[in-house]
Amino acid sequence: MAYWLMKSEPHKYSWDDLVRDGATDWDGVRNNAARLHLRAMKPGDEAFFYHSNEGKAVVGIMRIAGEGKPDGPEGAWVKVPVEPVRPLPRPVTLAEIKAEPKLAGMELIRQSRLSVSLVRDEEWKKILSLASEKN
Repeated sequence: MAYWLMKSEPHKYSWDDLVRDGATDWDGVRNNAARLHLRAMKPGDEAFFYHSNEGKAVVGIMRIAGEGKPDGPEGAWVKVPVEPVRPLPRPVTLAEIKAEPKLAGMELIRQSRLSVSLVRDEEWKKILSLASEKN
């Protein structure tokens, strides 16, 4: 299983929207690097749901619920079905992620404009650990 981080602006589509809907197609991504990540996703992979712009925090875990499908009129882009798994015990902010030396290599930090990125196993575990800590 692979792990991912997928960003959404909460005023456009939030974690609460995903929970309410029960599932959605993660679509509208128009970046070549992010498209490659979407194509690489497999059913059963998990992804952090990250609120971008407002909040700037990992807030929940989603599951990739099916294979990628063509997105857009020419079908050159990719969308993947996702479903909520669970919220994190508490959000892990971008500031916390940047302050953690073990997360310095995360694509979230290195390529901050990328809306879909790979998360390494050790990064996944560290974010889950941070989410479980009391402030």
